[in-house]
Amino acid sequence: MNPAKVIRANVTQLTDLPNVGKATAEDLRLLGIEQPSQLQGQDPYQLYLKLCELTGVRQDPCVLDVLMSVVSFADGEAPLAWWHFTDERKKLYSV
Repeated sequence: MNPAKVIRANVTQLTDLPNVGKATAEDLRLLGIEQPSQLQGQDPYQLYLKLCELTGVRQDPCVLDVLMSVVSFADGEAPLAWWHFTDERKKLYSV
């Protein structure tokens, strides 16, 4: 969902999360995440590595940006577009 349209109180399913559409929701389900609340306290980098392992391909680094955005939101931060996490990802990880 577009982060500008996200209302925290209305987030009940994965596609209600900022930056999450059908494909990302399926990736999250592949990771065993069925509810937005399950993202709270998760390590986005570990989720990214696990997704790469499960799919057998190196995912685009932007996928890590999206994971960073949804974990940040689940941890109580404001909903932000995924690209707001790109610089942070580049500083923290060599992906």
